[in-house]
This record gives sequence, structure tokens and C-alpha cells, in this order.
Amino acid sequence: MPVGANQVVLTGPVTRHSLWSLSESECAKDEEEGGLKKHLTPLERLTMNMCHDEKTIKEVLVGRRVGFYQVRGQIGYGSFSKVKLAFHALTKDKVAIKVLDKTRLDGQSQRMLSREISSMEALQHPNVVRLYEVVETPSRMYMVLEYAGGGDLHTRITTEGRLSDGVSKIVFAQILSAIKHMHENNVIHRDLKAENVLFTCDACIKVADLGFSTRVKHRSDILDTFCGSPPYAAPELFRDDNYVGPPVDIWAMGVLLYFMVTGTMPFRADTVSKLRRCILEGTYSIPTWMSAPCQRLIRGILRQEPADRFALDQMLGCEWLLPVEMCRPPAPLKLNPTYLIDADTNDLQEEEEEVKARMEELGITMEHINNNQGKGSRCAITGVYRILLHRAQRSRGVESLPVIEGVVKDPKRDSLRAYRGLRHTSKFCVIA
Repeated sequence: MPVGANQVVLTGPVTRHSLWSLSESECAKDEEEGGLKKHLTPLERLTMNMCHDEKTIKEVLVGRRVGFYQVRGQIGYGSFSKVKLAFHALTKDKVAIKVLDKTRLDGQSQRMLSREISSMEALQHPNVVRLYEVVETPSRMYMVLEYAGGGDLHTRITTEGRLSDGVSKIVFAQILSAIKHMHENNVIHRDLKAENVLFTCDACIKVADLGFSTRVKHRSDILDTFCGSPPYAAPELFRDDNYVGPPVDIWAMGVLLYFMVTGTMPFRADTVSKLRRCILEGTYSIPTWMSAPCQRLIRGILRQEPADRFALDQMLGCEWLLPVEMCRPPAPLKLNPTYLIDADTNDLQEEEEEVKARMEELGITMEHINNNQGKGSRCAITGVYRILLHRAQRSRGVESLPVIEGVVKDPKRDSLRAYRGLRHTSKFCVIA
């Protein structure tokens, strides 16, 4: 008798006894009934291994396996977390797992973690790192994220030097598109910096680490928490007790653009106190060799008063980005698979049809989905679905890069081919 859909619990703490409701006696019964193991689906086979395979059980106990994920080495870290590379046992996709020690999280940190998950659940954009699944145990929280294997922007610039004007346009255009999507969904990042801008192996930009992010009801809502890195902090964060969220992200984008184009920071000082004074005074210099359109954009962003800064739409239409053909993000698809239960095949998008067929090949039935309704990202079925959906979208060119149109003065330096060469220069990935 194969493992039934009503026997598998695909959520909860990751232990041998509590991850699965399928008992060892039931597993043994499967093995005894005519050697049916070779006819099991991938999902049933994985479930059986969780009960009987000594290597798999040991991997769970020592933390080398989390839910459906086989954990490998560490690839990044944060103040309260480590980031590890992992592989999904069914789909074989690479993922990044952000591991948080719950025993070290105070009340404020727990609220920040909750906001981070909430923010990522609200976003679906080619230039924002995706959240696939959340796995929780009594002592650990695991956030399963999209893996960006091309390194981070800070490492790229500090090791290789400033970006060319053309490459800067392609990178900045993608960051701008990501932040615009966030703000349209009332998510404020509040920690935008070069360390949190990642490259995929195909040189697509991913804005990451929403640990300081927050969701607001209206973009004009007042916030009161100082967040982020001081060199990227807007003047009002030092000057006022309260601030509005979007202009803070916009200011950080101006600092980020300056860093990309020059290889240095606009505001530099030996101490935070001196840095604060530089930012409040607005004292920075722009190299004369920088193109005039880029200078105007930076000056339009790095204005002391939040209301005077360029809006995102102004930045999109500025002269410096005029030659960039922006990629239009596709319409978001449903991030939870429960709609598949009653969906008519004729109503499904092409990607959704592909994902549904692939899930069936893995042994995931509508009964599995039905039994896990209401669990959202805290469900292994949802993790499989989101990974497969993302793969289907990528195969259809959803993550295409912006293209610079018109005459380029230095094709060798500024071409898209040169930009794609970035993926060969950075080896480290930090998502925490």
C-alpha cells in the first residue's frame, strides 16, 4: 500500500518523529507488501527514507537535512543568522537557507523576523530575492530563499573597482525596478546597501535581506525606528524622531549609485558622529569626469529634504536612464498552490500547468495540497510549488536583463556582454 496523502504531514518541527505522521510500522508494511518500494513516487520514497534510511535520519539529527532540503556549507552570515547552501531533495534546485537561532532572539528581533517574512510574502518580482518556505523547530527558524550565486555588489566593487557607466545603468535600473515594486506593495526596505544587492549566476540583480523592512498601510505613514547602515542613512534618520519610509530608500539608492559609479562613498568619516555631521550638512563632491546626466540624477536624489528628492518615476524617466530599455515585470502568479485544487485546466497559465504536471510527477496530489491548506509558506508543499513556479518563469525569460539602446561610446566596456562578464568576477554570496 503506497503512502497515502492523508498520512504525510509536510510541516512542523524537523525531527524524525514529528515531521512525519507516517509511522515506522506503516513504512515497514509498505516494504513487506511485494517490494513496492521501487514503484513509489519520489515523495513516497523520500518519506520512506525519513523513516528507515540511517543516513537520512542521521542528516536530520545533525542538521544536515532540514525538511526537504539537504544542507551544505555556509555561504553568508548576518547579525543573528547564518546562510547555508542547500538542495531540494525532490526538485534538486539550489536554495539558500537563512538559519536563525530562536534562543538568541529577543522580542524586537522576533518582531523584525515576522515583518521580514510578511514583507517577502507580499513580493514577487524578478529583482527581489524570493521566499520559498519557512521551516520552524523549537530552537531554529529556517527561511528557504532563492539562491543568488554571483556574489554581492559590494564585493564586486571593492575587489574589481567601480562599474562603467553602461554597467551601472543596467544594475541601477534593476534595483530601481525592485524598489518600485516594493513601494507599490507598501513595503519599505530600510537597509538598502551594496552588500544587499546580489548577482545571480546569469548576472540578474536581486535585492536581498529584508530584515529591517516593514509593511505600511500607506506610503505616507510615519515610522520611528532608525534602521540600516549609517553610510547609507538619510539625513532625517539622524535629524528627526519620525520619518516617512520611501524617501529613506530613495536616499540610499543615491548613495548606492554614487558608490557604483565612483567606487567610493559620498559621505565618509572616521566616526559615526563625524559621518552624521557630513550627512546632515550634505557635504559631498562629484568627480568632474562623471557624465552630466548621472551627476544630475545623483544631485536630484541626495537632497536634504525628503519631499525634494526625486520620486521613483522621475528616476525612471531621467536622461541618464533614457537609453535603458526596462524589462516589464510579468503579472504576479499565485504563491500558494491551494487554488490548483478546484482550478480548471483552461484557466491556468502556461507556467501553472507545467508546475501542476511536475508536482504530479513527484507524487504530490491535490489531496496533499488540500490537507495543507492555510499553512502558507510554512508548508513543504508550498516550498515545492514556489520553487517549480520560479523555475518555470525563469525558463520563459522572466528574469531578462535591461538592454542599453542606441550608440555606445565604448562598446567593449559598456556592452551587455561586458555586464554579463560580472558573473565570473565575484565568488561570494551573502544573503543574511
